[in-house]
Amino acid sequence: MTTKESAAASWREQAVARSLDPARVRAEKRVQRFIEAALDLMSDSAPGMDFTVQDVVEKSGQSLRSFYQYFGGKQELLLALFEESVRSTAEDLQDRIGHEADPVERLHRFVVEYYWLCRPTPKGTGRKQSPRALAEFAQQLMTVHPEEATRAYAPLVSLFEGVLEEAVAAGVVRGDLGRRRLAGVVLEAVMFNAFSMTIGGAAAESDGGDPAEELWDLILHGIGRAA
Repeated sequence: MTTKESAAASWREQAVARSLDPARVRAEKRVQRFIEAALDLMSDSAPGMDFTVQDVVEKSGQSLRSFYQYFGGKQELLLALFEESVRSTAEDLQDRIGHEADPVERLHRFVVEYYWLCRPTPKGTGRKQSPRALAEFAQQLMTVHPEEATRAYAPLVSLFEGVLEEAVAAGVVRGDLGRRRLAGVVLEAVMFNAFSMTIGGAAAESDGGDPAEELWDLILHGIGRAA
């Protein structure tokens, strides 16, 4: 990520900074309520059903005037929601792989755990769904607004690059590949493979194997050092 990109504020930070309220904590809480309302609407809506700004306002229990104090429109809200989702995922992954001391096993656990975090989960499982709409938004973001996508994915890319560097230093992963490009390829492969069956409308079929482990095996033998 360039200096210009790293210096750019996230949409969440911009939303809070836009507020005229000097109490930043209260502004943060208001922005968070809008984000949580949008995520709930995404998770609870039937496939193909979209939500409006008014839906978010009513769900959050706040005013339309307050919404436009923080966001320029629905697109900015979606960006803030997506950034929040990526940040939360990165923190969750850090916790899940933190106990692994072996570099290649840390890389392994990253790939497998990220796969399952990206998979949509049925309602009533105790974890919010990863909404299909959010995956579709990710595709749109990377295609139409690549710079914003780079900024949104920064926490996840940074975490993966750290894990990758450890594996390279241990001699189990090739060191001649560009780290940033490799990170993008692997993260995209995991995310869209996890969503592919849902987006395609087909039921998950793993032929008796673990799809996350199968994907890990493919990735490792694509980037692993030849014997």
